[in-house]
This record gives sequence, structure tokens and C-alpha cells, in this order.
Amino acid sequence: MLSPDLLTWRAELLRPPGPLNGIARATQQRINRLIPEKVHAAITAGIEGMTRALLVGSDFTTGSPMIGLTLDERRARAAKAIDGWKKAAAAEGGVTGAGGFLLAAADFPLLMSFKIKLLFEIAAIFGHDGTQLPERLFILHVFELAFSDAQHRAGVMAALEDWEAREHPQHLDDFDWRAFQQQYRDHIDLAKLAQFIPVVGAPLGAIVNWRLVERLGHTAVMAYRMRAEEGANASTGTGIVNPLS
Repeated sequence: MLSPDLLTWRAELLRPPGPLNGIARATQQRINRLIPEKVHAAITAGIEGMTRALLVGSDFTTGSPMIGLTLDERRARAAKAIDGWKKAAAAEGGVTGAGGFLLAAADFPLLMSFKIKLLFEIAAIFGHDGTQLPERLFILHVFELAFSDAQHRAGVMAALEDWEAREHPQHLDDFDWRAFQQQYRDHIDLAKLAQFIPVVGAPLGAIVNWRLVERLGHTAVMAYRMRAEEGANASTGTGIVNPLS
């Protein structure tokens, strides 16, 4: 059995979408039609490029896994890392939000790189080696979990459950990166499109970036905690709630 806060978090993520989701989606599509096609093309190309770089592992270095820390120590280190990347993302979002369409479009791949680096850092904090294929796949799924619609999240959560006991793909080519980047774009477009608005784009860009990184960091910490608890429970047959201590 997972800890109560993990069960609550899992239930919230898997809650069926409400009628407001459909309204938000329709609004997003209408706003998208107002944005120049070259901006959309730049955003998509940037996301695909960053995703490909992640999948082949060419642009990211990982820290050594942290061994022997208690759960409280890991959570404290993760909170510090999240805070640092939130501040960096907010500063970057404010600058690009003040620069018009092209700079605002450039914010998408830049922000994504911050998020990916944060995930690698959190993986190391929770004792995992991000250079290994299963760990990179886990990182990709955590990203999807934070930035996907309700229907897609259910499939991602199913893939993450009992991670240690599962067989994993032998090649990164087996990962559906196109769905990954499409879910990411569709999920954050409505929030990020406000960054294109003159005058208010800068403060909105800073706020939105801060919140998106905060969401990802929280999702990552909870996902790694879930993984640890499930692994500990499977190996001991008991309801351990602090398996990393």
C-alpha cells in the first residue's frame, strides 16, 4: 500500500476530465489559429529537436546517483533543485515574453531543456543513474505525466506502476516521442500563448514558467517516491512508507 499522500496524488492525476476541459481545448484551438504559422513551426521543431537530443542522450550530462540519503534528505535536495530551476525558468520566461513572437517561441525549447535537466537532477537525488536506458525512459514518462491530458496520463501512470518489476524496451526508438512532444505542446499551449501578448507577455511568461517547473518537480518527486515504495513493498511484502531511509 502506498502512503496516503501518494494515493491522493495518484487519484487526482487519474480523475476523469470535466466539461471545462473541452471548453479550454476549444479556446486553445481558436487562439492557435491567430498565431503565425512560422511561430508554430519554430515551436514544434524546437520541441522535436530537444526531444531527439534527450532520446539519444547527446546533450545532457547526469550527476552521480546519491546513495545512503534518507527520504527527508532527498526531498530537501529535490526541493532546492526545483527552486533553483523555477527561478531560472521564470527569469528566462520574463525576458522572452518581452521580446515578441520570435523570442516567445524560442522560450518553448529553452524551458523544455530546463525541465529535462531538472528531471535528471531529481533522478540522481533519488539514487538513479540517468545514463541508463530504463532511467531515461522513466524520466520521459515522468515528463509525460506532468504535461499530458487526462486520457494520456492514465496510460503513462500504468506504465510507471511497478516499474522495477517490468520489462523495459531495449531501444529508445521504441519510445513514442512524437506523442510525447504533441502532448507537451497541447498541454502547455493555452498557458504559454499569453506570453505572446504585448506588454503583459513578460510577467505572464515568468509566472507561467515558474508554475510549469513547479508542477514538473512535484510530479517527479511523487513518481520517484511511488517507485521506491512499490519496490520496497514488493521485496518485503510490507507496507513500508519510507523505503529510502
